[in-house]
Amino acid sequence: MKLLVTGGAGFIGSAVIRHTIQNTTDEVVNLDKLTYAGNLESLAEVSDSERYNFEQVDICNRAEVDRVFAQHQPDAIMHLAAESHVDRSIDRPAEFIETNIVGTYTLLEATRHYWQAMDANRRENFRFHHISTDEVYGDLPHPADFHPSPLAEEGQGEMGQQELPMFTETTPYAPSSPYSASKASSDHLVRAWHRTYGLPVLVTNCSNNYGSYHFPEKLIPLIILNALEGKPLPVYGKGDQIRDWLYVDDHARALYKVITEGTPGETYNIGGHNEKQNIEVVHTICDILQELRPQKRSYRDLITNVKDRPGHDMRYAIDASKIQEELGWAPKETFETGIRKTVQWYLNNLDWCQRVQDGSYQRERLGVG
Repeated sequence: MKLLVTGGAGFIGSAVIRHTIQNTTDEVVNLDKLTYAGNLESLAEVSDSERYNFEQVDICNRAEVDRVFAQHQPDAIMHLAAESHVDRSIDRPAEFIETNIVGTYTLLEATRHYWQAMDANRRENFRFHHISTDEVYGDLPHPADFHPSPLAEEGQGEMGQQELPMFTETTPYAPSSPYSASKASSDHLVRAWHRTYGLPVLVTNCSNNYGSYHFPEKLIPLIILNALEGKPLPVYGKGDQIRDWLYVDDHARALYKVITEGTPGETYNIGGHNEKQNIEVVHTICDILQELRPQKRSYRDLITNVKDRPGHDMRYAIDASKIQEELGWAPKETFETGIRKTVQWYLNNLDWCQRVQDGSYQRERLGVG
């Protein structure tokens, strides 16, 4: 299979490409605009492969997308190119509308015309896989606000974590931020192109990813790097927001599973089974750093509570039973094993962290509203 990956120089996209080149015989074409968050160093270990090609192209540029299709003749597309940082979307929503909505529309139209011109066999086997987020669903009740059912109160059931509501593939959309609204819009476009034109699409919605090569604007790398430099560790509000954490290499395996074995027209939720409060994540990072890079002052002393982001969702939780039951995927990493690997990777790659920031972003607060 020849796979076209949009946004392949980004955090998740590069993990998908590394997984594909290192674990399959497929060819990969990486189509990426190379914005601030895209970095080809993330692909250094596979870039010399004869099965890897790179095209610096903006998905909003229809002529260039058409050229890439005509030149490389992909058998499947994994669409990961997106603006993805909630705080940035609060400051500059127009960029998110342009890339996530207009860009997805442009890619869908180019794909539709390319797919319709194929012979019957290739057209039957072609897939368009759209990678989205659990943030399109809005947020869920926080355990602190959760009240057990009358049955639980009468002793006919137990109130536990498993009884809290979770996102399923049929959860109604209720996005809260410009970012999640733009991703929800792109999901709707993809499904419309399936229903109206018959384009064989797959949609996946994932929980919060973490791991190596993550741009330092996101919580985990930001906390690691600030801690190492003795800077404040900003925690929004009380830090009681809950996220389901998914190790990026587990996500890459899931995405490849979906593109090769998923049923066209279906949606699959991908989660890590690791619900943690943000403050728990920060504490865990501080404790691992204290073990690996001990200092007299506790890293926890650097934690600073700051004003919460506008419209901040309180809890996300993914029910990933469908992909496990139908495709046989489950995460390999626990949060404890994955976060330790992640902290160690950043300790070993501080030079990469410095290069990718390179004056354009110095971990300043964004999205203050």
